Amino acid sequence: MAAKKKSKKKYGATAGRTVKKVMHEKKRGSLRSGRSKKKVKSRKQAIAIALSEARASGAKVPPKKASKKKASKKRGPKKKA
Repeated sequence: MAAKKKSKKKYGATAGRTVKKVMHEKKRGSLRSGRSKKKVKSRKQAIAIALSEARASGAKVPPKKASKKKASKKRGPKKKA
């Protein structure tokens, strides 16, 4: 039988505390986003802000995923009228 592989934690304890703190701010309605300082309403956005803060403070958080570039549509030759 193959031995079970021990999984490694992706997020550190500091990152978890940051997420917890930010989620409390969101629930209270005091969480604001970036430069616009608009109120954060989305749970996903709140988590993204928390992980960004944790990354900046040096906590153990996986690197941000790179965005995929959109494939440009190829246009055919122009038709003469």
